[in-house]
Amino acid sequence: MLGSMLVVYGGDEDISDASEGTRVSASFNRIDGLSEGDPVYLSGVRIGSVEKMWLNKDFRAVVTFWLKGGVELPSDSSAAIHTDGLFGSKFIGLAAGDEESLLKNGSLITFNQDAVVVSELLDLISSEGKANRAKNQSQ
Repeated sequence: MLGSMLVVYGGDEDISDASEGTRVSASFNRIDGLSEGDPVYLSGVRIGSVEKMWLNKDFRAVVTFWLKGGVELPSDSSAAIHTDGLFGSKFIGLAAGDEESLLKNGSLITFNQDAVVVSELLDLISSEGKANRAKNQSQ
C-alpha cells in the first residue's frame, strides 16, 4: 500500500530585495550586541533587517532597518531589542500600534525598549541573592 506525505517548508522568506519596502529608524540608549543584518520581526514573522547603526548628536544609538514591501505599520508602533534565548543573537521586535497614520520611508519610531545586557542582569540577580543570604544568616 502506498502512502502519501505532505511536506510544508516554513523557513524564512527571502526578504533581501530592498527595492520595495520601507526604511525606518529608532533610537535607543543601548544596542549592545545588535549588528547590521540582524533580523526584524513582527509577531514572530521576519519582516526586515537592520541596515545601519550610528550615534546621533545626543549620543543615542540610531538603528535604521528595512521592512519588506507590503508591511504597513501604524505610526505609533514600537521597537525593542531582544535576545534569542539567554545568550543568543540579538534582533529587533516590533509591536504594531493603533494609529491610522502609517510609518513611511524615513519615519522615526519613538516608542522603544533598549537591549538588556544579560551579564549585567545576572550580576544583579547574583548580588541580590548574596544580600538576601547575608540578611538571613544575620537573623
